[in-house]
Amino acid sequence: MTMFSFNRVDARPDASARNPSTAASDRQPFAVRLASDVLVAAGILALFGLIAWILPAIGEPIGPKGVPSQVSTNLADLPYYALRSVFRMFVALFFSLVFTFIYGTAAARCRRLSRVLIPLLDILQSVPILGFLSATITIWMVLFPGSMLGVEAASIFAIFTSQAWNMAFSFTRSLTSEPTELDEAARSLQLTRWQRFWTLDVPNAMIPLLWNCMMSVGGGWFFLTASEMISVNNRTYALPGIGSFVAQAAAEENLAAICWAIVTMVLVVLLIDVLLWKPLTAWAEKFRITQSESAVRKTSVVLTIIRQSHIDEMVAWLFRPVGDLLDTLTRPLGRTGGRWAADVKSARSRALDVVFTVLVLAACTFGLVQLMLVIHRDAGFGELGQAFVLGMVTFLRVALLTLVCSVIWVPIGAMIGMNPRVSRFMQPIVQVLASFPSNFTFPFVTLWFVACSVDINWGSILLMALGTQWYILFNVIAGASQIPDDLREMTRSFQLGRRQRWRDLILPAVFGSWVTGGITAAGGAWNASIVSEIVSYGRHTLTASGLGAYIAEATESGNTVKTIIGVTVMSVFVVAVNRLFWNPLQRMAERRFTLN
Repeated sequence: MTMFSFNRVDARPDASARNPSTAASDRQPFAVRLASDVLVAAGILALFGLIAWILPAIGEPIGPKGVPSQVSTNLADLPYYALRSVFRMFVALFFSLVFTFIYGTAAARCRRLSRVLIPLLDILQSVPILGFLSATITIWMVLFPGSMLGVEAASIFAIFTSQAWNMAFSFTRSLTSEPTELDEAARSLQLTRWQRFWTLDVPNAMIPLLWNCMMSVGGGWFFLTASEMISVNNRTYALPGIGSFVAQAAAEENLAAICWAIVTMVLVVLLIDVLLWKPLTAWAEKFRITQSESAVRKTSVVLTIIRQSHIDEMVAWLFRPVGDLLDTLTRPLGRTGGRWAADVKSARSRALDVVFTVLVLAACTFGLVQLMLVIHRDAGFGELGQAFVLGMVTFLRVALLTLVCSVIWVPIGAMIGMNPRVSRFMQPIVQVLASFPSNFTFPFVTLWFVACSVDINWGSILLMALGTQWYILFNVIAGASQIPDDLREMTRSFQLGRRQRWRDLILPAVFGSWVTGGITAAGGAWNASIVSEIVSYGRHTLTASGLGAYIAEATESGNTVKTIIGVTVMSVFVVAVNRLFWNPLQRMAERRFTLN
């Protein structure tokens, strides 16, 4: 089953107009198509060959000395380490995408579950990566005893926790802001829920979801060091990877090795952009809702080669039986429902709402009481009060960071997203900046802070911004990319001034995307505080006053109660800010600024 094309200029009677890329490929000479087939086949074989080369090392048994606590800083190992890191990154991205589809659909489509799932998403994005690691590393080791696969699974899970939440936020928002006419069309056609998901829900969310996938990979790179050099409960587990390579080189004060790791990382990011992100962003242009064709199309050499080959026909032939089977299996689930109806509820529905609310409140109350009892018994409420004070300090850093980044990146992101020529030039640059793990530069920044006597309490804001400002930029770019071309042409026809154009079209169009970016940027900043409020290089260690440093120190020393207190306080701050500030803005965006 093929996806619905939102670009209305493609919806013309003849088949070649409906799928211009296919028609163009059919007109190509046989030699060109054959060369494209060879290149695509070679690329697929190379991909599977690299995976086959990596897999045996992932599941190898743990040696008699246990899991290594350090890795080699031999430069000859860098290419292999980079491959291991990229493999972890995209395995985690796959699971993040599956999680996004399931969780986002449930949060957007089920009215009762949304009352739990959306606040729970706030909490999940507020839990720092070290909090997940300290709670799950033992579980993964038990699931895969005597094998390095347990530590690998823990590392991939840690990367997953740095990727999934912003993708789920983006997908949920796309589902709740679908254009009314497309929703009505899906209902009129009586699509099954499976058909609606692949013909409306996913295509409508494709552009923002794709940009958030890029940002998720960037977030995963940012926490690569913490997920490959796992230091929890007074133990260190080191996995071969470029993040652990940098951590080891920093511990050895080996600046040359760090520089080579940075060069390798830039090359990896550029290669991923050329082979993956640029083709996907060019392909996703067909899902834009517009009445007129864009004057400048996004292009990609890789996408052109794929379109000229027979790979799409082979994939369709292989997966059509699977799609037909899933379509048949999902028909008993009923026809499309879309978002929940706004009509008057029945007495039974109101009663179920009350029962559901009571059960949720009872579960939350029980969990809160148990948490308070543990804190009172093992640490005392004085420790909890100290954590709240440190949380307020980190909150001020996060608020200042979000404000400054919004002022800087909203106009820049809108300009990039609305201008295909600028986007073609800026996308790889932005992708390198966002995907580059800025904590690789922390050793140099630490030396600069020490040499210039920069207070880490202020310097940590800069370190946090290096890893989280891109959430705002990428979401605004995605929002601006979705502005229909006919609306842009209308502003030119009416000869609107620059100020009026920004006020009446651009800012309202990107407002919802900015809110989504702000939520995930703020949550990412809280998470980034654990690696930004404590930085070290060799003998130099700088520690800021804040909740991130509190959690990092508690996790490394194995103080479980203090870790729980820190994670709890961080969750309270993030959920409170989202409920009181971001959620009203999100409702306003859905009510006033959707392209319906």
